[in-house]
Amino acid sequence: MNRTSLGRAMVLPAVIALVVGVAACGAANEPSSSGGGKSELSGTINGAGASSQEAAQQAWVAGFTKANPDVTVNYDPVGSGGGREQFVAGGTDFGGTDAYLDDDELAAAEKRCGGKVLEIPAYISPVAIIYHVEGVDELNLRPSTIAKIFNQKITKWNDPEIAKDNPGVQLPALDITPVNRSDESGTTENFQEYLKAAAGEDWPYEPSGDWPVAGGEAAGQTAGVVKAVQGGNGTIGYADASQAGELDTAKVGVGDEFVEYSPEAAAAIVDASERVEGRGDTSFAFDIARDTKDAGAYPIVLVSYLVACAEYDDKAKAELVKAYLSYVVSEEGQKTAAENAGSAPISDELRAQVQSAIDGISAS
Repeated sequence: MNRTSLGRAMVLPAVIALVVGVAACGAANEPSSSGGGKSELSGTINGAGASSQEAAQQAWVAGFTKANPDVTVNYDPVGSGGGREQFVAGGTDFGGTDAYLDDDELAAAEKRCGGKVLEIPAYISPVAIIYHVEGVDELNLRPSTIAKIFNQKITKWNDPEIAKDNPGVQLPALDITPVNRSDESGTTENFQEYLKAAAGEDWPYEPSGDWPVAGGEAAGQTAGVVKAVQGGNGTIGYADASQAGELDTAKVGVGDEFVEYSPEAAAAIVDASERVEGRGDTSFAFDIARDTKDAGAYPIVLVSYLVACAEYDDKAKAELVKAYLSYVVSEEGQKTAAENAGSAPISDELRAQVQSAIDGISAS
């Protein structure tokens, strides 16, 4: 995986607290581990990273702090690149990223942590192809067509290649405005990995968190892309499906069919993927099977990770990180994220494996 070098200046913005309304936390969000008694945990932990996790983080913070009222959890959705940089630099206690750490980042994180680093797949979500074309509320797009649109080789909505897969749809002779992320983004990297694997030569760029095509329209973070697509006519972009809102979304060509995104279709891809080898027993990074032909599987998916140290200098900090990550990956935490952010819960088998790594978090 290629990413922007950590050698550039690291900007460490203040971590801001998520504002979580009481309505975001229903009875189903209360951690079963509370047992009805008062929690003995107290203190503050700070995290920053992937904006795709924002809705899930709001739900997790609400559920966790309801059971642990003396704990404050802050999460700043600055984007995956910023989240990795801040964690590696020691500016946060945990980080969120839509792409697992590359070799250089992992080495730097191990140095910061003084040992092992946890990479926990906490949030699995489809990446939706969002669009706004007046009069078009259904759209089928094959991988090569998506690649050509975002590479600006297909520039009109009534292009024959789009029309071929959308019989009966009145496609306008309207310019296509592709919208991409302006910031380094794990969502961008996941989207490009899909294009590279599924569209082949029609996407000639090596995947990274930075957008490689000049022109088009760029917007910061997931919310910015959604706003830009929503505010135009003829616009198309990519965003975490949980934040697509009322925007129309395209069905994606998989084999001989077109598949609509769903948590179940996203989970099917992860189940078919393999864990990255040679990264240690606390890393649960996956190489996603982007070019699948399996019926019902949605191939544009991001697996968003939480990164943390296996060992902290402060005992109280270690206990808080361990408790919060345990809640996030618990059946209840995953259900909360699914209900509030539309994510796909991790499997029981994967939960058992990552929980074992979380249980090992300690203080030096």
